[in-house]
Amino acid sequence: MTLFPSLEKHYSKERLSALEAQRLAHEISFGPVVFQVSRLMIKFGILQMLLDSDHGLSLEEINEKSKLSKYACKCLLESSLTIGTVIFRNNKYTCSKAGWFLLNDPLVRVDIDFNHDVNYLGWFHLEEALLKGKPEGLKVFGEWSTIYEGLAQLPKKVQDSWFGFDHYYSDQAFDEALQIVFANKPKTLLDVGGNTGRWALRCVDYDEDVNVTIMDLPQQIEMMKRNKENKNGANRIFGYGCNLLDNNTNFLKGFDVIWFSQFLDCFSEEEVTSILRRAAKSMSRNAKLYIMETFWDRQRFETAAYALTQISLYFTALANGNSKMYHSEDMICCIENAGLKVEEIIDGVGKAHSLMVCKI
Repeated sequence: MTLFPSLEKHYSKERLSALEAQRLAHEISFGPVVFQVSRLMIKFGILQMLLDSDHGLSLEEINEKSKLSKYACKCLLESSLTIGTVIFRNNKYTCSKAGWFLLNDPLVRVDIDFNHDVNYLGWFHLEEALLKGKPEGLKVFGEWSTIYEGLAQLPKKVQDSWFGFDHYYSDQAFDEALQIVFANKPKTLLDVGGNTGRWALRCVDYDEDVNVTIMDLPQQIEMMKRNKENKNGANRIFGYGCNLLDNNTNFLKGFDVIWFSQFLDCFSEEEVTSILRRAAKSMSRNAKLYIMETFWDRQRFETAAYALTQISLYFTALANGNSKMYHSEDMICCIENAGLKVEEIIDGVGKAHSLMVCKI
């Protein structure tokens, strides 16, 4: 397994002193408490009022402004003080740098909502999921074999946080990806796992001559049809409902571009290979297949690799039980086993994505 140099220096040697390592071990053991306290410091507005204050606030002032009991304020503030999201000086609390990032980093806020609304209860079943290879945590919401089958039936708050997470990670890469994909003016594009049609709508808006077909579960195609209503270029977006896990499901032929964005991480390596093999059979010599993923090993910043490897366990516990955020070498192996070859890998698309350009 290889890593970008920026990651190798973090993961190839011990980085902590004994005391720092002990502290980290305790942070891990109290992780659920740390998460919920920090989430509530945001929800109740305490971090924001501290950030807005000129010189900090006393316990009494926080008690009055928050409308929480003095007991609740003490519990949250004392916990946050030792977590490191607030500072206590001259009998007043102020917001720390870590608290500022909790409030102002949009990715942190998206991840908090995703982990609380979608994953939190399901994490309890992670052990079962790892042992059985099935998303045992999904049963907190319903009896589906994957989260994708039940997505349209999840509670609205859960849906909102799921789509907020999914869209944040993809949307910030779309502008650069559009320039790359449309450099050769494709006329037809197959969007595999196109979900609500977000990428398809960007494509038809970007190029007035392209036609896009979305290939996804029938439930997702229905959501896409509703989402594209009255949108620019909607008449050039088509749907093809199918189950890609069925090895008898063949790909439609005749497309200049086949597009996979944050889709193959939803499947095991065996399933990825099967999907790509069927895609390859549908391709002409001039067609290109693009895979856009957040490969954890190709990240410029270590924090991104940390977040992505933790997200992997969402797939284990809730999504499907057998996929993850892949190391790029594993994906390349699947691509080559499917009869395709990687022509180019473009890193740094958006904030964290890599784009693999493949041909037969």
